[in-house]
Amino acid sequence: MSVRTRVSPPANRPVLITGGAGFIATNVAHRLLSAGRPVVVFDDLSRAGVERNLHWLCDTHGSLVDVHIGDVRDAEALGLIVQQVSHVFHFAAQVAVTTSLVDPLGDFEVNARGTLNLLEAIRHAPAPPSLLFTSTNKVYGDLESLTLRKSDTRYEPSDSVLRRRGISEAAGLEFHSPYGCSKGVAEQYVLDYARTFGLRTVVFRMSCIYGPHQCGTEDQGWVAHFLLNLLNGQPLVIYGDGLQVCDILYVEDLVEAMVLAETHIDRLRGQAFNIGGGTENATSLIELLAVLGDLIGESPRARMEPWRRADQRYYVSDTRRFSAATGWAPRWSVRAGLAALLDWFVQNRLVSTPLPVSRVAS
Repeated sequence: MSVRTRVSPPANRPVLITGGAGFIATNVAHRLLSAGRPVVVFDDLSRAGVERNLHWLCDTHGSLVDVHIGDVRDAEALGLIVQQVSHVFHFAAQVAVTTSLVDPLGDFEVNARGTLNLLEAIRHAPAPPSLLFTSTNKVYGDLESLTLRKSDTRYEPSDSVLRRRGISEAAGLEFHSPYGCSKGVAEQYVLDYARTFGLRTVVFRMSCIYGPHQCGTEDQGWVAHFLLNLLNGQPLVIYGDGLQVCDILYVEDLVEAMVLAETHIDRLRGQAFNIGGGTENATSLIELLAVLGDLIGESPRARMEPWRRADQRYYVSDTRRFSAATGWAPRWSVRAGLAALLDWFVQNRLVSTPLPVSRVAS
């Protein structure tokens, strides 16, 4: 099948960020705007708390921010905006496994159909912009086939290579849960549009990201959710036994990876990469609570509840492919990132009670 010649858009065009008022999007937008690059924020403002992020971006960067309130299910609106931009960071999504179990159709419409709408808009643009799509480690399913061993504080693979490197992109895809299915379908379209239509697209299969501007809940953004609940004296709930392990990545490290992906899009096009904190930033839930307790000077307490469907007992990203391609590596340790997030919560008055600060800042 022949692919028609593509004309790259002028570099001085703005960058489109769908879901642009969200947590990661706000940090990406701030990085670009601080460098003088205009940004188009496209968001339906359906997630609680994101208006605060949008006001902050506009107050901080003024006329460089162009705001469009809209929904990725609106193909016509996307088509008009895409023609004006040079690159797209696609963050707009339904983000919670639990929500997808309640409303699978809504989850599909936003994540799969919304992404296809965007790809079609890019395909038909006179000068198609490049695209970075944020997928999820949930496309690997619950990873029940992993043989794990249990210590006092965590699960870890019995296989020494997996313990040392984490889960690579060679792992089989198992779209477990409607959320995993919708994100998996969307990313496969993103990858195929690079092959079939010659679009410059790349996929990030992301692990747990945390940092400033996060409106965390127990379903999505759980690191921020844990810390805010501890600071505000609210109860914590852990689903499972607390030994489950995930690699966590501070958002500034993710933003750097995304900027590198845009810079090297012609070499990376048509590929999917695992992005997370890697083995050096892997932590179980109870290990994370211990660090949080040390930072705030107060011992956390949590209530245990049964495991939820599609929960992974172990997921740690093997990021070597992206690192080899771009030179990227995480710079923030778990403790340093948590301390920075704590400081941001305090400075932005998101703490309802005085902080018992006997913590040691990194």
